[in-house]
Amino acid sequence: MRLVIGLVRGVHGLRGALRIEVLTDRPAVRFVKGATLFREGSDSGLRVVEGQPIPDGPGWRIRLAGVTDRSAADRFRGVYLEAEVPASDAPGRGSAYWHDVIGAAVRGIDGEELGTVADVYRVAENDVYVVRGGPRGEFDLPAVRDFIRIFAPRRGEIVIDADALDLGPAKSPRAPRPTRPRKGRRAMDRAVSDVPPSTREQEAN
Repeated sequence: MRLVIGLVRGVHGLRGALRIEVLTDRPAVRFVKGATLFREGSDSGLRVVEGQPIPDGPGWRIRLAGVTDRSAADRFRGVYLEAEVPASDAPGRGSAYWHDVIGAAVRGIDGEELGTVADVYRVAENDVYVVRGGPRGEFDLPAVRDFIRIFAPRRGEIVIDADALDLGPAKSPRAPRPTRPRKGRRAMDRAVSDVPPSTREQEAN
């Protein structure tokens, strides 16, 4: 299975190093020396010759075989990097990849249809789902037990406590906020990080 693990945000130095926005939960494994990466949509492998976390900021810095100067590195700006991920690395029971969560229907504990998950982003160590298309308008849903009662994206279902979120009454339709371009429906090597323990059993049943 091929998953997106990073986005090239810039170039570092004159030797072709790439500054990577990490889109994987396992950067120390995916960006290790000797690993093979792929440009999104390409089958030509790119061997990592050096990889390390950036000490003074977020992300990683890597160098690829054959990319030896700034000019060559510049051609990777804005490129998504993928890796072959074995099935054994798939999320366990009660967890899901971000791309599995996108598109899942969200409803209240009273059965009210509230929309679908249109995007996922992370704040510190917590995942947040952007829900759109329902009568309450667009809202952010933190992936924590205070709000989520049933988490089963593999069968397309997330049940939440709408009152705890204080969503308010139904709203008039309005233009949605632009979707964060780095997420979309790409198959990403990043899993939901904070599924409520009480919902794990319900998904498995």
